[in-house]
Order: sequence, then structure tokens, then C-alpha cells
Amino acid sequence: MKKFILLFFLSFSLCISAQESSDLAVNTRVKKSTHKRSAKKESTFNVGEWLKFRMHYGALNASYATLHVKSDNIDGVPVYHVVGKGKTTGWASIFFKVDDTYESYFGKQDGKPYRFIRKINEGGYKKDLEINFNHKEKKAVLNDKKNKKKTNFDLQDSIQDLISAFYYLRNNYDADSLEVGKSINMKMLYDDDGIFNFKLKYMGKEVLKTKYGKVECHKFRPLVQSGRVFKEQESLSLWVSTDENRIPIRISADLAVGAIKADIDGYNGLKHQFKIIMD
Repeated sequence: MKKFILLFFLSFSLCISAQESSDLAVNTRVKKSTHKRSAKKESTFNVGEWLKFRMHYGALNASYATLHVKSDNIDGVPVYHVVGKGKTTGWASIFFKVDDTYESYFGKQDGKPYRFIRKINEGGYKKDLEINFNHKEKKAVLNDKKNKKKTNFDLQDSIQDLISAFYYLRNNYDADSLEVGKSINMKMLYDDDGIFNFKLKYMGKEVLKTKYGKVECHKFRPLVQSGRVFKEQESLSLWVSTDENRIPIRISADLAVGAIKADIDGYNGLKHQFKIIMD
């Protein structure tokens, strides 16, 4: 269960990260002729946006996760401050208690991450990490507060943290540039393991039934390195709304026994109308 909370925050970032990689031409096969991007594109989200997701293991409501967009300032730079929280609930919390918090501070103008916080308590397993990004010196410093250890990383082009990737890419991609069945690589820095590599496959469009009605989505499938958070054989699928909000609608993982998924369960403060397909 603890891995699925991380899986949730990780995977909704991944589900749209492919588009930025296409601009960088990093091992992509995307059709450049169809890639259109506006320099003055309207933002897909506002300060105050709040999303809630309910995670299920079979019929059991296992946990929930929320994302809340706030406003702040770091060293004179106006930033968005997004707080993501994940907790087990009900019977799941009796067997395995999870209380995780992820925070990201990223520029309102350029979308670059300036600070990332990961504070988790998963059945007694704790981490308290903070990453500070210095873009002028192209360095990042990870502070492991629990173990009183600091690690330096060299910043790479367009690198993002776990949360900032999602919001940055909501504003910077054109889904029409994605070709079904093709894969794209990306990089992310979010903990003391350093740079994280992914291969992401676009699966096309699909309509999902939600508590609000039918929603048209883009579907993705990440193929991740073994020996990390996932196994290569694990089947993980991600769905993001095709409307102007581009919010995660569902995350599903097939397990050795059964399956686990997260569905959107609440929202507030969306900048654009949440489009539901009417029968």
C-alpha cells in the first residue's frame, strides 16, 4: 500500500511528462509536424485548485490523496506552492498506516522547481527530505533531515521534481503531437536515489465512467526500470482528461493478486469547466 501512495504522486506526473520530452527531442518518435504550441497559452490551473482521489483495492477504500495549489514567494521569485497529501483510511489504516506529504514550489513564470519536500510516515518507515534547486549554478542540494545528510546533484535541462512536472506540463503540451504506441524518455529528481529515468508509452484516447459521468481521457503506460519503485512486469495505466484542465482521472495497477486503482473523487477551483460527455 505504501508504494501505491508514491505510485499515485509519481504516475500522474509521468502521465503527461512525455510532451516536454518531445520538445527536447530526447529519444522520441513524435511527429514534429503536428506539434503546435502557443507562447502565450492560457494557464490550465489557478491558485486555489483542489483535487481529491480515492484509492481502492477491490471493493475496499484503501486511502486517499489530495492536491492543493497555493501561492508563495522564494527569494523574491513568485511561486506556486502545491501540497500533496496521501493517507490510508478505515480498515487499511489499521493494517498499514500511511501519512505522506509532498510539497513543491515552482516558478509562476517559468515553471522551474525551486524547492521540493517529501515527508512520509509509512508504517513507521519515515523520510524527511528537502531539495533546493539553484538554477543559476545548475545545482540541486538534497537535505536528508532524518539522517542529517546532504547530497549535491548537477541539474539537467528541463528537469522537474515529482509535483512540479505535472503542473508545468499541463501548460506546455499539445496532445495532438503524440503518436499512439510510441514511447518517450524523461528524467526527474525527487529523492536521494537521484535522477529517475522513465520510458512512457502513449496509448491513445479512451472514455472512462466516473462518479461525475463519462470523461474523455488520454491514456498512458509507463515502462519503468526494475529494482526501483516498480517491477517492469507490473501493469500500470494512467488517464488524464482531454479538456483544458488536464487533470488525472484514474490510475490503475494490476497486482499479483487483484488490482488497485485511484479515481478522482472531488475537485474545487478548476479554472476551466470540467467537461462531461452527455449520453
